[in-house]
Amino acid sequence: MSQNGPTDTPAAGGLSNVLGVAFGLAGSVGGTIGAGILRNPGLVAAQLPSAGLIMTTWLVGGVYALLGAICIAELAAALPRTGGWTVYAEEAFGRRAGLVVGWCDWMAHCIGLAWVSTTLGAFLSSLIPINSPTLAVGVIVLFSSIQLFGVRAGGTSQELLSLGKAAALLTLVAACFLVPSVGGLAEPVSPEPTTLPSGPALLVPIVMALQAVITTYDGWASPVYFAEEFKEPAQDLPRSLIGGVFVVLALYLLINAALLHVLPLPVLASAQIPAADAAEIVLGEWGHSVITVVAVLALLGLINTVVMAAPRILYRMGLAGLRPIALTQVNKGGTPVPALLITAGTSSLLVLAGTFEHLLAIGAVLYVALPLSGLAALATLRRHKPDLARPFCCWGYPFTPLLVGSVSLAFLIAAAISEPSDCLIALGLTALGGLLKPQDRRTA
Repeated sequence: MSQNGPTDTPAAGGLSNVLGVAFGLAGSVGGTIGAGILRNPGLVAAQLPSAGLIMTTWLVGGVYALLGAICIAELAAALPRTGGWTVYAEEAFGRRAGLVVGWCDWMAHCIGLAWVSTTLGAFLSSLIPINSPTLAVGVIVLFSSIQLFGVRAGGTSQELLSLGKAAALLTLVAACFLVPSVGGLAEPVSPEPTTLPSGPALLVPIVMALQAVITTYDGWASPVYFAEEFKEPAQDLPRSLIGGVFVVLALYLLINAALLHVLPLPVLASAQIPAADAAEIVLGEWGHSVITVVAVLALLGLINTVVMAAPRILYRMGLAGLRPIALTQVNKGGTPVPALLITAGTSSLLVLAGTFEHLLAIGAVLYVALPLSGLAALATLRRHKPDLARPFCCWGYPFTPLLVGSVSLAFLIAAAISEPSDCLIALGLTALGGLLKPQDRRTA
């Protein structure tokens, strides 16, 4: 890796180390903020009809993501290799385990890309007279084409989309605060005793609200998929991971405060898309158009992140010995083209298949399980490779990963109880990954 400045010369494995903290922050923000923040505040308010509890729950979800970022920052700085969770599993448990984790991660990315593209297609179809699946596939093709120009083009597009997304959300927040408060923040701080359940009766709605919040924070680990493409990974990756969560947390708190400022709690709790209701109040007939633009920007940034990240999982698996050898081929711009084409093709087929309910539940299970594999790798490497260079060390170890792991495991158990069939399918998908056998290793 170059330690002296940017270069277009391929790094080990054929990738170019040209990225910096600006891309890392954009990747974290772009990989996290999607349409969920426009919709999920209503789900949370439906469970916790108290402004104080609502804001606290969003803060707790952000702290959980922040602690996860602090844990994974140690692995990212110590093992600055492109590919994400598969890198840590391979280092801690061997190539076979790395391939299983990589397979699950790649499949989860393809499912997520298909779903987000379909959601965007539905938004765009109200503006463009083309059916939603065609638009969804067209978006995948468009962003895949951008990646063919290289990592600089993909990185620049990510930075611009994330900046546009943040600016649009902040504009909506500012507009909300410019009108007199009639929402949840204007209501009495201490509700009547009968308004809220207390004690154990409050536990279930809090847990359900936290589920909606934590899923909205998913994606904070996006920078790790590009680890060896950073100019100074030892410094840039921790800053990107931790800084990205702080940015998202601040935006989420501002957005929820703005919604509570203009929407009464019963309205917020019953709203399908609370941000749209708020926009109509403060912007009138322009409100719907503004929310459409915000949603499109949010989804475009998320799609760009996934289109960039998913092929790098296959690329790393190719280096670990997964056939075909073409998975390791990288063009002059630093893009793993065969892996990109396979990812785009698979996601497009999932879009055209058109059934997402179970796929999304399976993908959600995998997304919860993957960080658990990272935490297990963190503990294993601490025990068996104490001399591994660690430019950044997890704060509060071992208590921080134990706390994050306990919460993640609790969510996994809850999913197994509520959706046992989907969890069994996810387990079967994982077992299918176990059939992947590493061949001769490529360049490391």
